[in-house]
Amino acid sequence: MNSKNEKLKMMRDEKIPKVLLKMGVPIMIGMMISALYSVVDAYFVGGLGTSQMGAVSIAFPIVQVIIGLGMTFGSGAASYIARLLGEEKTDRANQTASTALVSSLIVGIISIAIALCFLDDILVGLGATRTILPYAREFAVIYITGSILNIFIVTMNNIVTSEGMSKLTMTSMLLSGVLNIILNPILIYPLGLGIRGSAISTVISQGAASILYIWYMLSKKGCLRFSIGNFRFDTAIFVEIFKVGIPIFVSQLLSSTSMALSNTAASCYGDSAVAAIGVVTRIMALGSYVVFGFMRGYQPVAGYNYGAKNYDRLKEATKVSIKWSTIFCIVTAFILILIPGQIVYLFSKNDAMLIDIGSRALRASGIAFILFGFEQVYMCLFLALGIGKEGGILSISRQGLFFIPAILIMPRFFGIEGVIWAQPAGDLFTVILTIIFALSLNRKLKILKTETFSGSGI
Repeated sequence: MNSKNEKLKMMRDEKIPKVLLKMGVPIMIGMMISALYSVVDAYFVGGLGTSQMGAVSIAFPIVQVIIGLGMTFGSGAASYIARLLGEEKTDRANQTASTALVSSLIVGIISIAIALCFLDDILVGLGATRTILPYAREFAVIYITGSILNIFIVTMNNIVTSEGMSKLTMTSMLLSGVLNIILNPILIYPLGLGIRGSAISTVISQGAASILYIWYMLSKKGCLRFSIGNFRFDTAIFVEIFKVGIPIFVSQLLSSTSMALSNTAASCYGDSAVAAIGVVTRIMALGSYVVFGFMRGYQPVAGYNYGAKNYDRLKEATKVSIKWSTIFCIVTAFILILIPGQIVYLFSKNDAMLIDIGSRALRASGIAFILFGFEQVYMCLFLALGIGKEGGILSISRQGLFFIPAILIMPRFFGIEGVIWAQPAGDLFTVILTIIFALSLNRKLKILKTETFSGSGI
């Protein structure tokens, strides 16, 4: 049996804990490295000064939107491809993969051009102060120009994961992450490029990961075949992609909006407050990306077995994923609650205000992180099954439906404490909504399982 069929057999037949480890751990490691180099960026840029660190924090929402473009097509296609492979419709899966990749690059080029034309207005809208703006502009011009590579990588990450090639995704992220960690301090300090060096190192690292994926496409080692000939202006394909992809993009857009609103609210208290919120965002991304990585391994398993009507395996995969992700979130939360000051101190030893605000914000975020895994499992489950409505609502609830009102209202009454506790408030309401949707979905899956057994004469 060749390797590509082995991947599909693994999702169909292998023990669930084992397949989740094989699928989830490689991506989890890769995403953790990706988040780590974001933290490392903040660490090295922090040595340049508080305003420079604030500049990277201001530019971070732009990064999220760019990633969102790749995820729109990548995640949307991945959900559909996993189900198609479960139904053994390989030709349709090839068409979906090629259509998603080409479309993401076209949309990405257009979006990058628009962002560069209105860059200063965007940065000011994201909360850049007068002292932060020049540094934010330096960083963003380089990063945005090279971000077509990021769009390509994120799209490919999702697509290849859908066919079980999680080790390739891990290798791509490791290559990019390790290279960026090496180049960052060299370009910033010895070569004297300052904050521009951080952006240049990121683009070079993404270029290396892009080359790896191009090699993969040309080598034809996976199940899927990429070619311009497989591109289709097919309404049905785009409907399936956007049914899952649009909620993901809206979630990323709302995540960027929430960061911008947090930065704007924090800017009333000075550059130190903006930098503190940025540091906490990166630290939390480190824990969040571990969960996201595991979910990326869980999602194709869920989609494949749903397409194959194997509801028992789907149920087991969901239970195991909730258990493992929740254990990780509890351990992480305990560390963040116990020693927040020591963690924030690593990024700025000389700014007492930054350390104070950052410590309080990190402890609050730690409390909110406890049930983060539960939220993410059910959001991914809805999207993996192609249930765009509930999946879409859950994907926008944490950073949108609940967080945005909180960040707009709470600082008016509680000052900087309102900024700090807005995210935990958003998480609390998201958990409640997730429980409501989960109960309904479990009932539907139970009915589907009964109908399947009845139809087969069992």
